Amino acid sequence: MHIGDRIQMQRVRRGLSQSALADMLSVSRQSVSKWELGQALPDIDKVLMLSELFNITTDELLKPPSFFDVNQQMLHWGLYLIVKDFAKSIAFYEKFLNKRATVLGANRFAQFRFDDRCLLSIMNEAHLRGHDYTGTGDHKFALNLWVKDLAKEYARAKSLNIGQVTDIRRVNAAYHFFNLIDPDGNVIEVTGGYYEGG
Repeated sequence: MHIGDRIQMQRVRRGLSQSALADMLSVSRQSVSKWELGQALPDIDKVLMLSELFNITTDELLKPPSFFDVNQQMLHWGLYLIVKDFAKSIAFYEKFLNKRATVLGANRFAQFRFDDRCLLSIMNEAHLRGHDYTGTGDHKFALNLWVKDLAKEYARAKSLNIGQVTDIRRVNAAYHFFNLIDPDGNVIEVTGGYYEGG
């Protein structure tokens, strides 16, 4: 996984389009695209800005982490804990985990990062329009996986024939996902790089 993959991963996690990220960095959308495709590298000042914007260290952005690989797909995982009282829940987990949350997406979710592969997201139940975590029961969590190529992973999940797979759904231009339901009705959300119409 090169720096472009890590930029794309962080951008997608935050629901940003390439154009939105480019505006924040005062570069062209084509520059961001070239970084993500591995055709160019960002200048050091842009690396520092990306690090600050994504709330990660420059080491986390630059050095290759150790990822586990499924069919050449880079998988990251996280747990989405769905809560009714968002502010109280963030305060509770900040104290319990002795770690500050990185609040992203306004009043929608907050993240607690443990390493390059694992994070806990506190999701505000009141702001989950467009997402379906119901499965077959009253679930309050979802396993989240991030992959580089969402269409490829969708085809793989369908071919496994191991559980219900929803269509790929669009939250916004920068965030697409599908759900896979396990035998107990638990929800797995898979998101990642996806290009509509292609």
